Amino acid sequence: MVPQSKTRSLPRRQGKGTLGPIVPAAAAAPAVRKVIVGEEQSGQRLDNFLLRLAKGVPKSHVYRVVRSGEVRVNGGRSSAEYRLAKGDELRIPPMRMAQPPAKAPAQMPAILFEDEHLLVLDKPSGVAAHGGSGIAFGVIERARAARPNQPFLELGHRLDRETSGVLLLAKTRRCLVALHEQLREGRVEKRYLALVAGDWVNERQHVRLALAKRTLAGGERRVFVNEGEGAEAHTVFELRARLDGFSLLEAELKTGRTHQIRVHLAHLGFPILGDDKYGDFEKNRRAAKGEYGARLGRMFLHACRICLSHPVSGAPLVFESPLPADCAEWLQARDPTGGRRARHD
Repeated sequence: MVPQSKTRSLPRRQGKGTLGPIVPAAAAAPAVRKVIVGEEQSGQRLDNFLLRLAKGVPKSHVYRVVRSGEVRVNGGRSSAEYRLAKGDELRIPPMRMAQPPAKAPAQMPAILFEDEHLLVLDKPSGVAAHGGSGIAFGVIERARAARPNQPFLELGHRLDRETSGVLLLAKTRRCLVALHEQLREGRVEKRYLALVAGDWVNERQHVRLALAKRTLAGGERRVFVNEGEGAEAHTVFELRARLDGFSLLEAELKTGRTHQIRVHLAHLGFPILGDDKYGDFEKNRRAAKGEYGARLGRMFLHACRICLSHPVSGAPLVFESPLPADCAEWLQARDPTGGRRARHD
């Protein structure tokens, strides 16, 4: 855990447990603002809280006003790493907002489930889980824009931009903390469907290959199999169908490393069709032109099923996302009989 303020311990102020209104300290605008930390913000780092509250303000400016002491917590200076507590009073100086994006965020993905703590979405391919690297609006930004009165909304986990399927979001900090605990302890079952080039042999195969991240000369980040330096990564693959030179696999993640399924399969010589980072580029080109049947202009990797205990109530939950139409159409066009099925559901 990141330590709290190194300068001094901060006295707590009593609050009502909810995020209070932003109260101007003076009539003129822009003005100093005062915010009372509620229960949902308790435990959050000061810098993350400010970045969430002051959308559009450059990170460099947020860190500058914290370092300079213009941001005060209970009347005193604090570090950016300080973890807020319920009832803390924050003094926030005027901060110039960045220019808003030219386009409004697109519609939020379809909702699979929602209650007061948890929001489960069916993420389409081509949409990032979060903004950044030239992407103005990811799923989380779309969800926040669609729920402007939702005080807390964070990603429970992430999916690659080109991966579709089940995505978990937390509506309360209590939910987020419990969900992350389940993920760390391997108590969340995550299954994916992947179409690979080649004839997969084994009906069921455990793959244990350590993965390491590396930045290439051009600045691109890649993941490689590296048993000497990499982190443990374990995937279980089951053969679902053979489709004349291609194989439909179900992948179960036992660990959750970056690009784990994609790198494991590429390393074994079975790249995912449409994978523009680790795949077979010639096969990707031909698939996009429709030379294997229907056109496929995306990576064929779909998060089809997640099983977990409700992070707050503990009730068992199962969320499923049907195979997207473009993937289903490709399979149908490739083999109308459904291929030589390796397993019957």
